[in-house]
Amino acid sequence: MAILDFLKNKEEVKAPKKTAKKTAKTSVEKKLVDKKEKLEKNEINSKISVPKLKKLGNFSYEAIKKPHISEKASYLAEKNQYVFEVLPNYNKNEIKKTVEGIYGVNVLSVNIIIIPPKKRRLGKVQGWRKEMTKAIVKIKDGQKIEIL
Repeated sequence: MAILDFLKNKEEVKAPKKTAKKTAKTSVEKKLVDKKEKLEKNEINSKISVPKLKKLGNFSYEAIKKPHISEKASYLAEKNQYVFEVLPNYNKNEIKKTVEGIYGVNVLSVNIIIIPPKKRRLGKVQGWRKEMTKAIVKIKDGQKIEIL
């Protein structure tokens, strides 16, 4: 019967776990135990001070593809203006909410630039370069966005 001994061992290990737990006998006692546990958790949470984040409204992370890094963009960054590649179906208000939500800065203005597609050719093959939409975002003085 050595083959079935492993089944007996599992049952013996499970049995003490069931008896170790203290269970309330009535539903009233269960409710009292639950309230006591909640109060203990609240006392612990009240002692720890957690900074609260401002709710800036709903915003979509999809609005901004990536920061656009170029020589002109680096000059604009010195003037508190940052350039982002954005999706073409988002408007200025949505881009403003997104930048404020992601980077936690105050946006003063948003300008959108639509760069049209251009014809490109490689040997006999002709094609088009993608259309791109950029947004130049001006933020409040004294604030900064770390892009690099």
